[in-house]
Amino acid sequence: MKYLKYIFILLITTTFSGCSVYNFTGTGKIDAKTFQVNFFQNNADLVEPGIDRTFTLALQDLIMNQTNLNLVSTGGDLTYEGEIVDYRITPMTATADQQAAQNRLSIRVNVRFINKKKETDDFEKPFEFYFDFPGRDLPTGSVLNEAIRVIFERITQDIFNESLAKW
Repeated sequence: MKYLKYIFILLITTTFSGCSVYNFTGTGKIDAKTFQVNFFQNNADLVEPGIDRTFTLALQDLIMNQTNLNLVSTGGDLTYEGEIVDYRITPMTATADQQAAQNRLSIRVNVRFINKKKETDDFEKPFEFYFDFPGRDLPTGSVLNEAIRVIFERITQDIFNESLAKW
């Protein structure tokens, strides 16, 4: 009975010690305390007003919600900056009468990530995603809002994974 008690305590200790490194966002230990997201200018040939601000806020919100880092306007340990470089609507499939049956909205964002605490983590790379919508719909109103929400959700998660989660 005495040995069973020690085995049980050992089992509980090893179980909880294994959980201390893991968190639900997938990030490891982050040495930084602060982050900043500089304004992502819209440099695409086709300009959709307001998506630059929407993207910047979406990236800030994702990092604040998935880490305990503090958002600062200057001098952050981690810095995200870049620009929206492509905003494109292309027909994907056509009907028999030469009409677009499906269109695709694609957005590409070039991101520069700077980690003052660990310079080997720095990178500059593009992130892109798309949203398909029926050819009869115009990319305005609720269709456009849903498309931008889905695209930015995916792109910001990819940026988070590349910079902090290391997936």
